[in-house]
Amino acid sequence: MSKADELLALKEKFEAWDGCALKKNANPVFGHGNGDSPIVFIGEAPGQKEDELGIPFVGAAGKFLDELLGSIGLERKDVYITNVVKYRPPENRDPEPIEKEQCMPWLKLELSIIKPKVIVPLGRHALGHFLPKITITNAHGKAFKINDDVTIFPIYHPAAALHNGNLRSGLESDFRALGAFLEEAGILSPRAV
Repeated sequence: MSKADELLALKEKFEAWDGCALKKNANPVFGHGNGDSPIVFIGEAPGQKEDELGIPFVGAAGKFLDELLGSIGLERKDVYITNVVKYRPPENRDPEPIEKEQCMPWLKLELSIIKPKVIVPLGRHALGHFLPKITITNAHGKAFKINDDVTIFPIYHPAAALHNGNLRSGLESDFRALGAFLEEAGILSPRAV
């Protein structure tokens, strides 16, 4: 069975699951993208547009993410994108710890199928699972080797830069650092300048 087939089967199981109270008022938004990708981007939770379309990162933050991916020679089809919480919290509030805990097994299952080499947590909620003792302010734009196979490369959430213009250049810089790291690791081909 291909990774795409495994992810589709997992998505079907997830959509039938009833273990998170957010499901009462929101649509399920499972991960989306290339299951064979060595890179997985993880956000915190879907927003309104994601809730409507059932696909992660399709609103304003998603358009900015597409731009940032393009800046390092990647497209959405080259990566896998998902969230910690799989349903939109009311009014786009921050996800509660119990909601993250309830949805975490699904994220772990996605990662166990994809087996990425690089996990890119976008923002503090995604980072907290992987590196709970470090803040996004101290971690962003740096590689943290977890074991021989996996590196965590935290980056500010694109939505944060949309709300706080001062973060935009930092986010662009983080993506340049990510691109350089991916090239050095042999995951991305060096780009002609």
